[in-house]
Amino acid sequence: MRLRRRKVVPFRTVGELEAMRAAGDIVGRTLVAVREAARAGITTQELDEVAEATIRQANAIPSFLGYHGFSGSICVSVNEEVVHGIPGSRVLQDGDLVSIDCGAILDGWHGDSAWTFGIGQLSKADSDLSEATRRTLEAGMAAMIPGNRLTDVSHALELGTRALEKEHGRAYGIVDGYGGHAIGREMHLDPFLPNEGPGGKGPELVVGSVLAIEPMLTLGTVDTRILDDEWTVVTTDGSKAAHWEHTVAVTEDGPLILTNRP
Repeated sequence: MRLRRRKVVPFRTVGELEAMRAAGDIVGRTLVAVREAARAGITTQELDEVAEATIRQANAIPSFLGYHGFSGSICVSVNEEVVHGIPGSRVLQDGDLVSIDCGAILDGWHGDSAWTFGIGQLSKADSDLSEATRRTLEAGMAAMIPGNRLTDVSHALELGTRALEKEHGRAYGIVDGYGGHAIGREMHLDPFLPNEGPGGKGPELVVGSVLAIEPMLTLGTVDTRILDDEWTVVTTDGSKAAHWEHTVAVTEDGPLILTNRP
């Protein structure tokens, strides 16, 4: 007879979590620097240059640059673009909804985080969408406690979205097929974390388990397609999208955000 090993979400020691938090702090500072630089008339490539400079000045390496051939240090996704937007010549305009996804490597450890913000004045619908995605992320993070299963986080994300639909009086699409992931010395590790579904399934969360939690919501469809650049993911109906993400650890004292922003 052979004993079955308990399956758990990959976990880190206290020292390793501190190393990951150091990488995450750089990600947080970079996101703030990018948002401060973002304004109507600036290109997404210029935002990428701000990000790369901020990361390298901290003696870290951009996680995304060169990853499977990706050409930017950040993903800049605008309006109907959900994720993986390539920085380039696109000029931001008033009213644009911008999602920035950023990763950094410090001493071999990865941090990964994303947030959505507006250029100038946002419409009420766009503002609600970003708020709903942020608060959905918070609902998922709250489920990062010892003894929960992986999909307890997924279910918390889904319930968070549905609660915000009622509060805002509008429907949100939970983007199909995309979600979060484990993270450590590699940016993307198993298991994959769905952004919806029933709880109680998958590996167990234990003290030190780390996940990058990243809900993506739209004002319309749940369906997406990839543009000819083979990276940029857009909604099939042209509805706007938002993306929020934090790298989060399970501790005895509750969820610990490893990608805090100053």
